Amino acid sequence: MKEINLEVLPREEIGKEKVKVVRNSGFIPAVVYGEGKKARAVKVDRKIFLHLLKEHRGENIIINLNIAGEAKKAKDNNCLIKELQHNPVNEEIVHVDFQQISLTKEIQVKIPIVAKGESVGVKLDGGSLRHLLWELEIECLPTQIPQNIEVDVSNLKINDAVHIKDLTVPKGIKVLHDLELIVLSVVPPVKEIVEEVPLEGAVVEPEVIKEKKEVAEGGKEEKKEEKKEEKKEEKK
Repeated sequence: MKEINLEVLPREEIGKEKVKVVRNSGFIPAVVYGEGKKARAVKVDRKIFLHLLKEHRGENIIINLNIAGEAKKAKDNNCLIKELQHNPVNEEIVHVDFQQISLTKEIQVKIPIVAKGESVGVKLDGGSLRHLLWELEIECLPTQIPQNIEVDVSNLKINDAVHIKDLTVPKGIKVLHDLELIVLSVVPPVKEIVEEVPLEGAVVEPEVIKEKKEVAEGGKEEKKEEKKEEKKEEKK
């Protein structure tokens, strides 16, 4: 588990309008949460924070926050990035939540599941690899959090599947999912069903339903016989 230091400043600007001033000055507003501790408002340099994310993209990292003006050392402010809030229009990061942690207490986090290799079922038989579960929820000490969980799919054939119970998880990590859940599977190729379409200009013969016609004609004959019988009765 990587540890890095990050300089942040205490933030007194609270409220929608004042937060805009923070963003316009090149900072991202943030909050540091801690179990049983009062939340602290801070701000982090945008360029420095974006560089950190780019360098450690997709990784769970321990951030030692050095809050300017505080007597605490950075190592006493061990944090994880709990949440990033984005602008829905341009996807720009507008707020960061840091979660303060203890290095000696287990926490729950999600780590990415990465597929490695090319399945024989895909390569030779034209199947498709379906990635159903992209993150694994685990519980462990912060220092034990792995970067990701790799799954070798090279030997997977058509209709083969990898369940959570099949994953190789480092010692000391507790998986919080149902072990029978499917992570990856190889499905057969989809057969395309082509409907026959009449050629342009071709005459489509109407379907003739003979039974109905015969019934209809039979019905007419019966009515004629009934009328004859009625006339005979009148003459009598």
